[in-house]
Amino acid sequence: MVTVAQNIVDTLEANGVERVYGIPGDSLNGFTDALRTSSIDWVHVRHEEAAAFAASGEAATTGALAVCAGSCGPGNLHLINGLFDAQRSRVPVLAIAAQIPSDEIGSNYFQETKPTELFRDCSVYAEHVSTAEQMPRVLRIAMQAAIEKRGVAVVVIPGDVALADAVDTTVSTLTDNDPRVIPAVKDLERAADLLNGAKKVTILAGAGVAGAHDEVVALADALAAPVVHALRGKEWIEYDNPFDVGMTGLLGFASGYRAMESADAVLMLGTDFPYPQFYPDDAVKIQVDLRGENLGRRTPLDVGLVGDVGDTAEALLPLLAPRKSRAHLESSLDHYAKTRRRLDDLATPAGAGKPIHPQYLARLIDEIAADDAVFIPDVGSPVVWAARYLTMNGRRRLIGSFSHGSMANALPQAVGVQASHRERQVIALAGDGGLGMLLGELLTLDQNAPLPVKIVVFNNSSLNFVELEMKAAGFVNYGTGLKNPNFAAVAEAIGIRGVRVSESSELEGALRDTLAHDGPALIEVMTDRQELSMPPSVTAAQMKGFTLYALRTVLSGRGDEVVDLAKTNLRQIL
Repeated sequence: MVTVAQNIVDTLEANGVERVYGIPGDSLNGFTDALRTSSIDWVHVRHEEAAAFAASGEAATTGALAVCAGSCGPGNLHLINGLFDAQRSRVPVLAIAAQIPSDEIGSNYFQETKPTELFRDCSVYAEHVSTAEQMPRVLRIAMQAAIEKRGVAVVVIPGDVALADAVDTTVSTLTDNDPRVIPAVKDLERAADLLNGAKKVTILAGAGVAGAHDEVVALADALAAPVVHALRGKEWIEYDNPFDVGMTGLLGFASGYRAMESADAVLMLGTDFPYPQFYPDDAVKIQVDLRGENLGRRTPLDVGLVGDVGDTAEALLPLLAPRKSRAHLESSLDHYAKTRRRLDDLATPAGAGKPIHPQYLARLIDEIAADDAVFIPDVGSPVVWAARYLTMNGRRRLIGSFSHGSMANALPQAVGVQASHRERQVIALAGDGGLGMLLGELLTLDQNAPLPVKIVVFNNSSLNFVELEMKAAGFVNYGTGLKNPNFAAVAEAIGIRGVRVSESSELEGALRDTLAHDGPALIEVMTDRQELSMPPSVTAAQMKGFTLYALRTVLSGRGDEVVDLAKTNLRQIL
């Protein structure tokens, strides 16, 4: 007789699911036993948080449904952070959350939690299966919701229900639709009138421009508009774009910020860019988004258009009048060229015996990595260097916890990407804090038919981005120092190739060898703790904060830190 668990696995298999990430547990026994005789791989991680991050990474790079699983109570509770990341990144993930025995629910039983309540805020669908009769319908609804809403669906199922005989053994296959969504003509005309009346238009492009590269470039040409990208838009619009002027926001740089601030009209395409302070106050604002609930969420709008970016751009283009002046575009491109040169000037080797500049490390990674590499930076300073120094080309991918902003995402997401792309180069740009948080996932790389992930560790012995935030707010750095192990030696002990580099002169050769290694490898690079990732615009409050930080640090007897900070960053202002 087919069990409910077997029917779940049969349905996943029929819908192209090739792997499930998780950790076994008694409440999951029916599910994992059914997997054992299927074509689906069980990818055994060391922490359920990593299972959800791995599924998020797979879904982000395949676009298809990815699956993770957790046993009852603490097991599935650990999934929650990675599921929040998948939900906020809008990638389709199904989580199988096992529950305690049905007859014990509500008795404060061992490991009892309320998963449907816990996962409600990080899912598009979360439902408890209390009887075999509910299946496979609940699973079908969950999968459809995850695929069509591009988010997380959670199926909570007690172990006894999973082991029960299936009442219905139907195996449904679902399709992923790709509808055309175009704004009404009258709304397009309103937007065109405002754009035609503006003298200086800037485009802000986000993740929603995926698949619409050529349409957005054509729109920029017609509007003589520089294109500023948000971080999640970088991989989709930066390449082969003569109108690109870089990023804005806390991780961006001066040219992107200036192109936004000097505009009298901003056209926002597929972006939910979250920082209101980086939108110009007095400019006309037009937003295009497939999800109408996003319109006006970050800044007041003059026109909001619900539509797919590519289709909307095509429909808008014929309504635009020929642009006579290209002065705003040319000025923005000139400023970008100067800003780019200044950034590149910082990506140079340090002298002998000095910590390595993280900019130099990021630049070398960009130069050496494969043309179709997948880069996954940890939240914190590795994201800054990735945003500023990694070059996209239409084949490379750049994914991360860019909306949820969780530490420790790089390694577990790399597990999911590499498991689903065995022949592709996958590079995790790990912070020392992030790597230490989920250090056990190094074991996962060798656990599962070795996954040849390449890990580049930015080791500055600190929670570096947190220190920058403290400095900007006027606080003396406290509680941010890290006493790290020799990560390369740890990797070697686990059975992964490990290399440690502390001299700039040795970095290029060691990095080339690491990225060319046939198997998982880790290179630990000792980078400068005092290197500042300066935002594109420094506010008066931040200037006051830095001054206050310096005074407080000196008065606390740690004036040597201020001296080191000045020495390290003097080259950024001269």
